[in-house]
Amino acid sequence: MERRRTKVSPTLVFPSMQSPILVLYLQHLLRSSIRQIAVAAPKMVSRRTLLVMMATVVVLHRSRTLCAAASAAAAPPATTKQARTPALFVFGDSIVDPGNNNALTTTVRCNFPPYGQDFPGHNATGRFSNGRVPGDIVASRLGIKEHLPAYLGTELSDFDLLTGVSFASGGCGFDPLTAELVSVLTMDNQLDLFKEYKEKLERVAGGAHRAADIVSRSLYMVVTGTDDLANTYFTTPFRRDYDLESYIEFVVQCASDFIKKLYGLGARRINIAGAPPIGCVPSQRTNAGGLDRECVPLYNQAAVVFNAALEKEIKRLNGSDALPASVLQYIDLYTPLLDMIQRPDAYGFNVTNRGCCGTGVFEVTLTCNRYTAEPCRDPSKFLFWDTYHLTERGYDLLMAQIINRYGV
Repeated sequence: MERRRTKVSPTLVFPSMQSPILVLYLQHLLRSSIRQIAVAAPKMVSRRTLLVMMATVVVLHRSRTLCAAASAAAAPPATTKQARTPALFVFGDSIVDPGNNNALTTTVRCNFPPYGQDFPGHNATGRFSNGRVPGDIVASRLGIKEHLPAYLGTELSDFDLLTGVSFASGGCGFDPLTAELVSVLTMDNQLDLFKEYKEKLERVAGGAHRAADIVSRSLYMVVTGTDDLANTYFTTPFRRDYDLESYIEFVVQCASDFIKKLYGLGARRINIAGAPPIGCVPSQRTNAGGLDRECVPLYNQAAVVFNAALEKEIKRLNGSDALPASVLQYIDLYTPLLDMIQRPDAYGFNVTNRGCCGTGVFEVTLTCNRYTAEPCRDPSKFLFWDTYHLTERGYDLLMAQIINRYGV
């Protein structure tokens, strides 16, 4: 049976009629229309019509350069629409990685079925779910675009560059060792990519001034830290020279350093997510929850302590002398996700203690594949897609609560 999904129709908002974003978006729509018409009904469209449409694309392309030059020379007065978020940038781990790991030599990847089975085109893009992930959902809610692309391994259009990308890499953490253990991008690596991105942005935005304006008014999401606790500390021996309290202090200091570096690159509005209830994630139930696969109290308590320390540090940094004009916000993932796990009926879920993929007790990344792990019949009834990550519906409901509480 086909599952219905309610979508919020985004309202695209452009900073200025002189901004190149408007022209780029019109180009994007027109090119898409040409491709769809030419493929779907070639006999119905005259050669003359197609030539007119293509000529329009050329005109728009030339207009973009003129618009960029005009905007750099004389920006219009600020308006309500200009105050809207022009772009979204995401840093973090597999919760928000839309496919950057595809470009890396690592086992932490998922660019194969059944991942992506409910994504448009049924494409396994490298998103760690059956469909959209939080970056896509927030970008859509902001009216920026429907899907937030990966920076690496993706042919990015000028429109993509102007409206934001994700630098997130599945398997990373604030602790650089977490990423190094699985050969993925550290958080500092992600910042290096952001620096590279800014150089490209200057070219497509029409100069350094316009690029800096986009960077300063955009929203930044930082979602990581779970793998530091669940994998690096509790699963491997490499950080056992720390007790749990001192390791959490170390990770929070790494998070603080990252926020300062991101601010130094021009970011001002930064949302930083805390850790989820790690002990109730299916993989951790299997690893440490006993025969009955119960939630692991120690792991959940570690997440609570980490979140409290992270929130305290974010409040200390927010608007401080060290980070003037910064707007930093801690995002609580723990409370709403735990409620979804403990009260599945309230959210329309049948299963919250295992994933949809395969048996749901150990399958993730390479072990969640179409050859050895058939997915469940109806992912919408499962909170988790694999043993680490939520289904698209799970993310939709989680983000709805977060957006309702914090806004976007």
